[in-house]
Amino acid sequence: QVQLVESGGGLVQPGGSLRLSCAASGIIFSTNAMGWYRQAPGNQRELVASISSGGITVYADSVKGRFTISRDNAKNTVSLQMNSLKPEDTAVFYCNAGGISFGIKYYTGPYWGQGTQVTVSS
Repeated sequence: QVQLVESGGGLVQPGGSLRLSCAASGIIFSTNAMGWYRQAPGNQRELVASISSGGITVYADSVKGRFTISRDNAKNTVSLQMNSLKPEDTAVFYCNAGGISFGIKYYTGPYWGQGTQVTVSS
């Protein structure tokens, strides 16, 4: 079955950096579009960044210039490098697979990881 496992979350001070990773199994990774989402308690889950099978990336306006999504097809992983972190970035971050990339849009896929907590606080 499809399995997505996130790692790399933790506590960081404002202005700091974290790198999240998602390890995928049970899918033909190189043909899948992938996305990173985040959700704070009581808030709607929102798309942060996506990457197509061809490597095209799209970012939410709130993270442009600060976050970078990448993929390593040899290791079946997708990563999210987060710099200049702000308290409002605090959330559980989720990896998503099996979505559809259409133009610059990413349509959510059916597969989710269990999430990793990111807390930005002094």
